[in-house]
Amino acid sequence: MTRIALPLLIFLALPAAAQEAESDPRSLMQRGAEMFLEGLRGEMAPALDDLAGLAEQFGPAMRGFIEEMGPAMADILEQVQDWSVYHPPEMLPNGDIIIRRKVTPDAQQDPVPEGQIDL
Repeated sequence: MTRIALPLLIFLALPAAAQEAESDPRSLMQRGAEMFLEGLRGEMAPALDDLAGLAEQFGPAMRGFIEEMGPAMADILEQVQDWSVYHPPEMLPNGDIIIRRKVTPDAQQDPVPEGQIDL
């Protein structure tokens, strides 16, 4: 009796599963991608919340910095053509910030004209 009942139950269950798949117009790939993105969203939520907190904390300070230094930074960006020939900025003990030019063979051949500052 159980030998007949088990195949019969499997046979009856197959059409129901097939009907469910047919009633859902999305493909298996679409559903899988949606599940993946939903899981990714759930994993990223805490990091995004932390990022929003940092933006709230540093936003006003950054806005003030950009308002104060924006024009000077734009001027420097216009004058410097290749940032790869400079070392990263350094802060001196007195608070001055300097950007040193790297010593390369090209830099020795192209000296800065007298009376100008090499940016």
